[in-house]
Amino acid sequence: MKRTLGLLSAVAVAAMLGLSGASEAADKTIKVAGFGVKSGVLRSFGINTEAVMNAAIEHINTAGGVKLADGTMAMMEMTFDDDRCNAEEGISVIRRIASSDAVIAVGPTCSNVAEPLFGVLQGKVDDASDSGLQMPIFTDTAIKGGLAKISEWAFRNVPNENEMYRTLYKWVRKEHPELKTIFGGVEEDFAHSRFTWYKVMDTRAKEAGFEVVGFSKWLLADTNFTTQVREMKKAKADIVSMSSHAFTLCGMLKEMKRQRVKPKLIIGLTSSSTTETMQGCSAAAEGIIIPTSYAPVTDAAKLASDMATKHGGSTDLHSAAAWEILHILKDVIETSGVEGKPDTVQADRRRIRDGLASRPTTPGLLGTIKREADGEATKPYLYVTAKDGEWVVLHNPL
Repeated sequence: MKRTLGLLSAVAVAAMLGLSGASEAADKTIKVAGFGVKSGVLRSFGINTEAVMNAAIEHINTAGGVKLADGTMAMMEMTFDDDRCNAEEGISVIRRIASSDAVIAVGPTCSNVAEPLFGVLQGKVDDASDSGLQMPIFTDTAIKGGLAKISEWAFRNVPNENEMYRTLYKWVRKEHPELKTIFGGVEEDFAHSRFTWYKVMDTRAKEAGFEVVGFSKWLLADTNFTTQVREMKKAKADIVSMSSHAFTLCGMLKEMKRQRVKPKLIIGLTSSSTTETMQGCSAAAEGIIIPTSYAPVTDAAKLASDMATKHGGSTDLHSAAAWEILHILKDVIETSGVEGKPDTVQADRRRIRDGLASRPTTPGLLGTIKREADGEATKPYLYVTAKDGEWVVLHNPL
């Protein structure tokens, strides 16, 4: 009898300990801090990114969460801050995140925020003379070329526009040998648009054998494009290439229609291959060609799109990158010895940084993403065109 009672007591104690361990595991969390623009003319970018991040976290947590170094599971949690596409606010946000228990930050939206923000990070890992923040940042949207090289704590999951437009202009030259001249347009006050026109589109168009006969400028907040379209009309170019986000792109396209300017082909900026362009000017955008690193052409991409819609957002080349980032992080956390304890936050940040830096490739919604040594990515991409109010795949160059 005593022996039986002793065995029962032992079983009860073991069960209690087991329940305690299960409860402890269920209470564990891994915190991710998202940030980007959720106000002003670019607010849709941040809204979509936040929705996709919430969708990705739901997808990960529903499958059990992330496995920590001790074998227990933890749920992912997220916060999301609005940096208003302002460099000073962005730096303030990342300093707050660095003082929190988040193990990584995902953002920002704007290149003019990312560039100075990366500058407050430690430039070289283990540089004792550099007091910069030791906080891993994985960027989903800010796309201006070459920014990740600013800090070894910065990583980006954005496409390589230089490569995308190099192949696009060559393809257009081959498919349409009768087209000879290009007139350009640039959103002059926005870092991404400006960089992509002057350093990418203009350069790659000339390399492909096109003659760039001129270009017009406008600002992100402009609503009147009469003068710019008159300049375009006067040039009589075969192709119009515009480095402009959806808001001003639609303004230009509508003004072109009003002035009856009808180039044989229009090429747009990567960031305009979005729902916002279709909502704002689908009829005027009909036939425009844009290279993009996202289209719902795989089962994984369709799942991301469906779940983003459920969370009140939409997927495009920027927000879809956030889905990829969170799933990459799950793998890095589970293979880099992340402990997920209150007293291991800084050590876990370093483990995640090192884990990201060590990966030559990561999975993506359209296929394998090559991770470059400088923290940049080379992603699969497609050419899409606007047709009947939707983006449809025109060509797969890979």
